[in-house]
Amino acid sequence: MPQEPVDTSVGRAADHAPAHAGGTSSSAPTRATALWGKLHGLGPVLGLVLLCVAGTLLNPDFATLDNTLNVLQRTAFIGIIAVGMCFVIISGGIDLSVGSMAALIAGCVIMVMNAAGASMGAGPAVVALGMLVALLLGALFGLAHGLLITKGRIEPFIVTLGTLGIFRAYLTYFADGGALTLDNALADLYSPVYYGSLLGVPFPVWVLAAVAVAGGFILNRTAYGRYVQAIGSNEQVARYAAVDVDRVKITTYMLLGLCVGIATLLYVPRLGSASPTTGLLWELEAIASVIVGGTALKGGAGSISGTVVGAILLSVISNILNLTSIISVYLNAAVQGFVIIIVAFLQRGRR
Repeated sequence: MPQEPVDTSVGRAADHAPAHAGGTSSSAPTRATALWGKLHGLGPVLGLVLLCVAGTLLNPDFATLDNTLNVLQRTAFIGIIAVGMCFVIISGGIDLSVGSMAALIAGCVIMVMNAAGASMGAGPAVVALGMLVALLLGALFGLAHGLLITKGRIEPFIVTLGTLGIFRAYLTYFADGGALTLDNALADLYSPVYYGSLLGVPFPVWVLAAVAVAGGFILNRTAYGRYVQAIGSNEQVARYAAVDVDRVKITTYMLLGLCVGIATLLYVPRLGSASPTTGLLWELEAIASVIVGGTALKGGAGSISGTVVGAILLSVISNILNLTSIISVYLNAAVQGFVIIIVAFLQRGRR
């Protein structure tokens, strides 16, 4: 008997249905991942906005122009160091010595300026010499870190933990346990570097902006910046790709040292002195700024703009605590420590 033709249209539809459904289900996680990535990138900015709103509600003086400029001015030191720290952490490294390094550089700058002022007289040339010394010492200390880490094959944590004690001990030795103070005439001549302003904005804020723009350009628009990210993502693969890993790491630590030098030459005219407590816990604030700004602790990814926002966010927290007395100002470092732990917990497994 002739068989009736079988209608395969249903079978075809059934065959195609899972593929179509599968495509829809696979695209949904992709969109969700992309949305989460955008929200994660905006996280520091949203956090800063919410903090500013809360600060304004708690104390109307928070939203004044003077207070805003004060917060930005005080952020400049840590923000500049954090830009350099961002490069180091993206490359998979760490530097625990930046606060002690800044203290020693400040002490050396004061000693050099006092000695030069005694022989040459207080003049702009002496101030320029002090600034040059700050930059040179920062680059040299960074070079020493890079060489010990790359050529000495010592972990960055160990190297910088050791130099943390060395730098501060030498400052204490030079200051004989007290403080090194800049000569009054030189202090008056140098003070506009910190207290002066351009278009109503303090000079340190302009310097922070310039360093951030330069750092963002280097990280995102140069081959060196791509190498830094590649090394942080997978150092072995970067070596296979013919990247000179040692040279890039040395340059990265020198860049951080240079940022510490810039921050120090802005800090010296603020107080005109350096003591064993100068720069205390700056490394904590710099690292906190970087990771709050969204940089992956395991390296490979990060943002200069996010780092600057993170530095401002931490300064805003301290400012709010000072204005409102919600908790003791002596607990500012504890708040920053909690922030580091919380962000590290949220970043676990991220690379």
